Amino acid sequence: MSSLNLNKVVLCGRLTADPELKQTPSGIAVVSFTLAVNRRFQSKSADGTQPAQQQADFITVVAWRQTAEFISRYFRKGSALCVTGSIQTRSWQDQQGQKRYATEVVADEAMFVDSKNEGGAAPGQYADTYNAPSYSSSPATAPKFEELKTDDDLPF
Repeated sequence: MSSLNLNKVVLCGRLTADPELKQTPSGIAVVSFTLAVNRRFQSKSADGTQPAQQQADFITVVAWRQTAEFISRYFRKGSALCVTGSIQTRSWQDQQGQKRYATEVVADEAMFVDSKNEGGAAPGQYADTYNAPSYSSSPATAPKFEELKTDDDLPF
């Protein structure tokens, strides 16, 4: 009998604070931040006549190395961000001897959601910080594809 193990998370939300890039003692970049993710369904108001305010979950996310550097460079409080990764739990003993637990998402990838002028802030606020690299190819360097004349040439 085979066992299936899958631990994959996709979250899209907004940063609750500016991410702060830190370094481990061995020089590895790490950033920890909280992502506010709206819940899928809104609850009704107390009298049941109209929707209540949108509810959100606040998820702790940790990113390492290039992903951490990317997030700290291009995202600020209120920025929309989409991350993929996995859920990880850990435990430790605090200074009072109490056992503590944490559940967090370890991000493998991070992606833009908003354009430069969108987001939770005034227009143009991120214009100078969104100097993200753009990628394009000239027609001379673009891959050459062969046009198929009929469907008979398809291998399936």
